[in-house]
Amino acid sequence: MRVSAEVGTWLTRRSSRAGDWWAAELVAAKRGTRVSVVIPARDEEETVGAIVGTIRRELVERFPLVDEILVVDSHSTDATAEVARAAGADVVAQDAVFPELESLTGKGEALWKGVAETTGDLIVFVDGDLRDFSADYVTGLLGPLLTDPAIAYVKGFYHRPLVGQAGTEPDGGGRVTELVARPLLNMYWPELAGFVQPLAGEYAGRREVLEGIPFVTHYGVEVGHLIDLLERHGLDALAQVDLGHRTHRHQGTQALGRMAAQIMLTLMDRLESGGRVISAAPPSTSLAQFRRGAGEGIDRELVLTDVAFTQRPPLESLPPEIRPENSSALRRTA
Repeated sequence: MRVSAEVGTWLTRRSSRAGDWWAAELVAAKRGTRVSVVIPARDEEETVGAIVGTIRRELVERFPLVDEILVVDSHSTDATAEVARAAGADVVAQDAVFPELESLTGKGEALWKGVAETTGDLIVFVDGDLRDFSADYVTGLLGPLLTDPAIAYVKGFYHRPLVGQAGTEPDGGGRVTELVARPLLNMYWPELAGFVQPLAGEYAGRREVLEGIPFVTHYGVEVGHLIDLLERHGLDALAQVDLGHRTHRHQGTQALGRMAAQIMLTLMDRLESGGRVISAAPPSTSLAQFRRGAGEGIDRELVLTDVAFTQRPPLESLPPEIRPENSSALRRTA
């Protein structure tokens, strides 16, 4: 009951709506604070231009709230980089940041390098596949950070419709959240039970906070953030904002299975590193799945995927000498 009461109190104090803040008011509250927006993108030429264009038009030109828009191109094979650049963003190839380090893949890798390559005191993360993006996403996430110095990290949540052949399910888009992340968080980190969408890709944080935590390189990055920040800064330093609706490209069931496996590996790692469980043997990272085959007989094809857990260390722990000369992170250190 104690945890339930704590979550209820937190929900009241630390939950808000994007409409609670106006861009003009946040500009006045900014008072010299530098704001960066990081957009990780892989093959998002259809959507990234509109996202960048909206931020530039509404929050750079109309209201001087955002100082920097960076798209991290994560091995795109389409015109993502060209479209983003034409819309007004700075664009960096994922592997061009810290070239001395081994190249890794995954969304978390792009986010980690986006933090390193920007200069903002506050950093807002926005996914590159949003189809109904509005400037409220950014102002909503920035509002708590600019108006309350006790808040270190803000998570977005929204209605996520799932559109299928049978129609639209208004809140059917968070399947991995409901089937994997939420049950496990409730079991082992009940303090985080108040987060409506712990896996949401829209969130913001203070630079010193983001540079102090590791980044899982794959889909475990968001849930890893929440656990690490809870342990380092406490629940009251975290907040969430209702951003309305989110429409984006939905992944197939097998892709969601791989995502779920990476999230579970992240949670198991945090349990073990926190001394809460001791594993007799490490879990297997080979995920066996089946897809429809092309031949006769048993019409299933076995597909094996390595969902191994990898992560980047806190940026603050990196020695300056490994950073590229033109890195904004190196300029800050100097």
